[in-house]
Amino acid sequence: MSTATTDMPQAAPAPTSINDEERLWEAIVARKQELDGAIFYGVVTTGIYCRTVCPARRPKRENVRFFGSPEAAERAGLRACLRCHPKGKQVADAAMSLVRRVVDFIEQNLEGTITLEVIASALEQSQFHLQRTFTAKFGISPIEYANARRMAVFRTAVRMGENVAEATYTAGFGSSRALYEKAGSHLGMTPAKYRKRAAGLSISYSTVKTSLGHLLVAQTNKGVCKISLGDDPKALVEDLQFEFGKAQFAEHANPSSLQPLLDLIDAKTKKIDLPLDLRGTAFQMRVWKELQKIPYGSTATYEQIARRIGSPAASRAVARACASNKVALAIPCHRVVRKGGELSGYRWGVQRKKALLEKEAALARN
Repeated sequence: MSTATTDMPQAAPAPTSINDEERLWEAIVARKQELDGAIFYGVVTTGIYCRTVCPARRPKRENVRFFGSPEAAERAGLRACLRCHPKGKQVADAAMSLVRRVVDFIEQNLEGTITLEVIASALEQSQFHLQRTFTAKFGISPIEYANARRMAVFRTAVRMGENVAEATYTAGFGSSRALYEKAGSHLGMTPAKYRKRAAGLSISYSTVKTSLGHLLVAQTNKGVCKISLGDDPKALVEDLQFEFGKAQFAEHANPSSLQPLLDLIDAKTKKIDLPLDLRGTAFQMRVWKELQKIPYGSTATYEQIARRIGSPAASRAVARACASNKVALAIPCHRVVRKGGELSGYRWGVQRKKALLEKEAALARN
């Protein structure tokens, strides 16, 4: 595949990424019970906060903020939803209650020093118990969560017009060095490049209805830069425009890019070969390249991919790299499953992942 990487040093990524927050968003989209009562989300455009299982229509991703308690949401100026009554939700599970307290502490102290020792001391817990409990429920450690939240604040501040230096301190990073240490795995580029947000780039895109919902394909003059699936074509376009904020966009049907993807979705072909224009960290690029080697009709686990790229202890980092994949189908992250074979999260919906795997398995048998 033709790719373009950022000018990042060839080093292992930091232990977290922008997509740690996407696990929370996925829980909201799927109305999952697992974080109900421990995490709440607020919608800045409506001024309302809700439980993860709220039946209300889902807001746009960029308008959502996460909170560890109703009190934290209300301190941010939000009011309780009248449909899901978040203030009335009590956490009976002791582990979930601890997770909620950790999240609330982190949200209130982003501008300060956050270490496992500091959190454990403030909550009067042992470091070992706190780390194990939080990671078991969240899939990431308390410090990984704190780093992800700081980077989320940084991104928001930049989008609101702050320069990199101002946004660095708004987000609670004590120095520019601390920011740059995290930037590669969170942003996929340097903070300065992120602020430009694709300025001067020309992107053409097309959307089409498929058996899996709507498909969006976007490309630069170097190749395809985004392939996404969803229920609402307008939302897909808005997501593209938000991600590449200062690019020049043009709607343009391109059968040479669309048809191979449609054939793959409908199980009419086993292979596609599209030129790709991807930007990611060195680690992400290694993972994405390995994903393309998974045979059609087969699956691999996160642990297997980690071993294949020479980083056997990096299965969670592999999962985050899969979640960072911007080109559905072309890089088949849907073929990666958990150790027992069960399906894990998928950026474009677990049901779509299931449908893709079933279609591929059926065609592979023929």
